[in-house]
Amino acid sequence: MTAAPQAGNELVDALEGSGYRLTEPRRAVAEMIAGRQGHFTAADLIDEARGRHPGLGRATVFRALELFASLNLVERVDLPAGEHAYVACERTHHHHAICTGCGRAFDVDDQGLVDVLAAIGRRSGFRVTTHRLEIFGLCASCQAAGVQPMPGSRPA
Repeated sequence: MTAAPQAGNELVDALEGSGYRLTEPRRAVAEMIAGRQGHFTAADLIDEARGRHPGLGRATVFRALELFASLNLVERVDLPAGEHAYVACERTHHHHAICTGCGRAFDVDDQGLVDVLAAIGRRSGFRVTTHRLEIFGLCASCQAAGVQPMPGSRPA
């Protein structure tokens, strides 16, 4: 698959374009993120680093993730079971649909959501300053394979 090197380059390019030094540890974390298909945890990256980048420490992984999140290159998602994970993403505002079977994340635009938020404001006087929407379910491949929804999931 050719998307992984491209994604790594996007992270690297965004770091350099934002004025941050491209250190070897940051490059290593960017490459590991680029190699991911779906959501991942900091622990996933730390485990991978043990084999591929033995000098890369836990604190460095967390600092790199914080930096990438501040640049909107990765987004932290709260999984239904209460765990925290990350997904690599576009820098433009969007939402994620995450497969609870295979972990793949799909970008979802927010068509119609702006109208819903405006209606909330009109009805309640509440001014929405930011929002985040995470959608969980099973992708078409997992449905075809008969994967069952995560325990604790409720039908929509």
